[in-house]
Amino acid sequence: MKRKVDDIIGIGRRKTAVAAVRLRKGKGKININGKEINEYFVSELQRQAILMPFEKSGTAKNFDMIVRVKGGGIQAQGEACRLGLTRALVKQDEALRSSMKEAGFLTRDPRKKERKKYGLAGARKKYQHSKR
Repeated sequence: MKRKVDDIIGIGRRKTAVAAVRLRKGKGKININGKEINEYFVSELQRQAILMPFEKSGTAKNFDMIVRVKGGGIQAQGEACRLGLTRALVKQDEALRSSMKEAGFLTRDPRKKERKKYGLAGARKKYQHSKR
């Protein structure tokens, strides 16, 4: 698959979700895994959270956004998309870095699911203790 030279790519991650965000000059269309943003992210709050970097930079109508996202749940995918979008915008215009960092959009959330340990029911949960 050939990539257009003028595409700007940003990768965002959260838990096990990974989003590859591609920005190209356009009229503001947003495509996520082949669907419109309204179809993929049904909640209005999630859509607003994802598009906050566009609002902060004021460049929503200048770019088309193509996103490939996989893994995790719908919330983690949304946060991964936001981080990928922010990284792509900063790559396009380095002057946005300070305002995005201040808003907390460039911070990767490091929390992941803790692994299950042997001898336990889960990561920390013990098996039920029988007194007799």
